[in-house]
Order: sequence, then structure tokens, then C-alpha cells
Amino acid sequence: MSNLSLNHFSIRSLEIEKTSEFFSKVLGLTVGPRPDFPFPGVWLYNGAHDSYANAVLHLIAIDKNDPNGLKKYLGDRDPSSLHGSGAVDHIAFFANGLEEKIALLKQLNIPYRERTVPVLKLHQIFLDDPNGVVIELNYPAEEKAALDAKAA
Repeated sequence: MSNLSLNHFSIRSLEIEKTSEFFSKVLGLTVGPRPDFPFPGVWLYNGAHDSYANAVLHLIAIDKNDPNGLKKYLGDRDPSSLHGSGAVDHIAFFANGLEEKIALLKQLNIPYRERTVPVLKLHQIFLDDPNGVVIELNYPAEEKAALDAKAA
């Protein structure tokens, strides 16, 4: 059984500045560091900026002049769908037990996508729930390295 804790939620926004200002003013979240992803965005923190774990809201901007970075990384979304709860892009959890989770997903025939983010020291699995909501599971990168070493 894997342990899960909520990591962050992400919103795709056509109004990144207004959205950032809203969550800063209303909830007291503060803009902090963000990895260099191939699309624009803002990470809002609840607490100190010295830990990515405090980045509880990831705002995802759409670069209208170059939307391909976002499309390749997170998939394409129709901008007209980005209203109400349709703007929620994904729900992310910290987890452990990568090998067991991959085995379970294969057993259940659930497709998933993987990616490692070295600066965060995380290995990520993305999958879609039955409603099309993207679920992101964040495992320590060491679990992926151990799995790769075991397979070699």
C-alpha cells in the first residue's frame, strides 16, 4: 500500500496574472521558484520558498505564440474548456511504492505516462481517471533509479 499526500493542484489559465493576483491576495499564497518547464507558468507557495513541497498551486499559462511546449508536456486542451472546474488541469500526490504502482497499473490495463524532473528529484506518473481528470503521482527519483538498476 502506498502512502499518499496531496502535493499540489494545477490550473490552466488564460489570465495568469489575474489568477496569480487572486490567489495571492485572497489566500495569501506567494510567488516562488519554478523549474524551467517548456511553457510559462507561476508556482504559488504556502510557506517558505526553500522547498518545492510548499508550492501548492501550479498555474499553467498558455503561450498563444508557441503553445507546442505545453501541448508536448501536458497535452492539448481546448481553451474554450478552461472555465469553471474545466480549468483544473491535474491533481498531484506525493507517493511511494513506484514498482508496485507500475505493476498495478499494468495489471489493471490503465495507460500512464512517465517523466523524471531532476531538479525536483521526482519521478512522475500521469494517468487519467474515468472522468478524464489527470492524476499525477510523484515518487522519489531514487525509486526510479533503483528500478532501472534492477532491470539492467
